[in-house]
Amino acid sequence: MIRIENISKSYGSKKVLSELNLELPMQQVISLIGPNGAGKSTLLMMLARLLAPTQGDIFFNQQNIAEIRIADYAKTVATLRQSPNFNLRLTVEELVSFGRFPYSRGALTANDHKVIDESLDFLSLNSLRDAYVDELSGGQRQMAFLAMTIAQQTEILLLDEPLNNLDMKHAVQIMHAMRRLCDEQGRTVILVIHDINFAANYSDHIVALKQGRLCFSGATEQVLTESLLGDLYELDFKITSNEHGYMCNYFNSSGA
Repeated sequence: MIRIENISKSYGSKKVLSELNLELPMQQVISLIGPNGAGKSTLLMMLARLLAPTQGDIFFNQQNIAEIRIADYAKTVATLRQSPNFNLRLTVEELVSFGRFPYSRGALTANDHKVIDESLDFLSLNSLRDAYVDELSGGQRQMAFLAMTIAQQTEILLLDEPLNNLDMKHAVQIMHAMRRLCDEQGRTVILVIHDINFAANYSDHIVALKQGRLCFSGATEQVLTESLLGDLYELDFKITSNEHGYMCNYFNSSGA
């Protein structure tokens, strides 16, 4: 269990998160949703220990994450940031090998190579393993960075808007991969996502933030209601469902 206690984050007089209290289940796909500026990425970066809270604490398995050695934390939590900066000319295989750094410190072992191969195979990237990352399409590049994150073999994966600027096919591939990581490997996936239909159909748990505060949190089937989404986004929602999943329709909404 991940427990967030009284977390706040401020930049000067601007408060980005306000007194957030939250529990996140393990071995589930968890979507952080809400309007722009809600504090979703800020919360994710604090879970990643890339930002320090102004106040409050985050606990993983009853231990304050601020007290965990960074080297050990990197074996527990892997983070894929939004639009990662990348200026080196590397092949996909070389990029994925960076995910093994917390274990091998660059001196790859036979086990490291095995994990790299498995990560490439998991995302069907074997045909691109020798391709240069800077020559890939945006969707292929995102899949390569995701393979690097998977290769880190952590219990928890944190993804900041992994579907940003992707076409439908690549977006589905990434969400399907996240679902498989949870279902087949018992990993916990926490992602910031703007597409409410992807969140509805691939998540076990949804956390909704607005203006730095928690609006609601719970199992997807419990919190996915027209009234809750309407209040969150200030739009009129019509939600339908069948054996294939949910459809959250807001396209004809006039807004608030």
